[in-house]
Amino acid sequence: MSRPLEDILFGDPSLQTRTTMRAVSVITAAVLLLLAAGIVFRFHGAGQLDARFWQFFAFPTTWAFLAKGLLGTLASAAMAGLIALSLGLVLLLGRLARLQLVRWLSIAVIEFLRGTPTLLLIYVCFLVLPQAGIKLSTYWMLTLPIGLSTAAVVAEVYRAGVLAVPRGQSDAARSLGLTEVQGFFYIVFPQALRYIVPALVAQLVIVVKDTTFGYVVTYGELMQNAKVLIANYHALVPVYLVVALLYCLVNYAISRASKRLGEPMH
Repeated sequence: MSRPLEDILFGDPSLQTRTTMRAVSVITAAVLLLLAAGIVFRFHGAGQLDARFWQFFAFPTTWAFLAKGLLGTLASAAMAGLIALSLGLVLLLGRLARLQLVRWLSIAVIEFLRGTPTLLLIYVCFLVLPQAGIKLSTYWMLTLPIGLSTAAVVAEVYRAGVLAVPRGQSDAARSLGLTEVQGFFYIVFPQALRYIVPALVAQLVIVVKDTTFGYVVTYGELMQNAKVLIANYHALVPVYLVVALLYCLVNYAISRASKRLGEPMH
């Protein structure tokens, strides 16, 4: 007897499905291991894994230099994330406003920032604003464009979460005597956050990755410092492998932190 479509989509997988998923996972893992082994073999054949390319990692100054770049990345990403989360909420409120002019203005800002590449915004801060007499530090030349670009996406993520909350929640808030603003911030928005935590985490990960544009303004972030090490020691593969590992650790920490924040909301 065939299972209903709802059970197939949202119910627990059957024994056959679980067995198939395990088999596919094992095959995928084996293929990935073979690809990794092939890449390592090619690097070894090209001499990129020779000990002489790794010796400078024994110097404390190397790790201090990488740590300085990592701190620069985290400082820029943290501020850009704060700007995105705050401005995204402002844009959301504007898009949900009753006044049509405010809604149109918010939509125009969101669409402009979403449609403009982050790199182009960085070039505007780096090349255009100084000609207008506005001089920013390299930190803000990188952080501000990333924050603005991400804010537009975050605003849409917020809106998706708000629309996912049943309308009856707003009606219940009004029946309790709460104003529309109080009902939004006390009832609707906290529930919306429960739905959008994964999407917000994805955006924060993108923010961390976007800090690699720091080379444009010569801001001392992790990738910029990695390029300095490569220029000095001619160790392209070892440096990029270590830097990739550091980025993975940072993004993993963000994911773990988001899960802890989401636990009390379940």
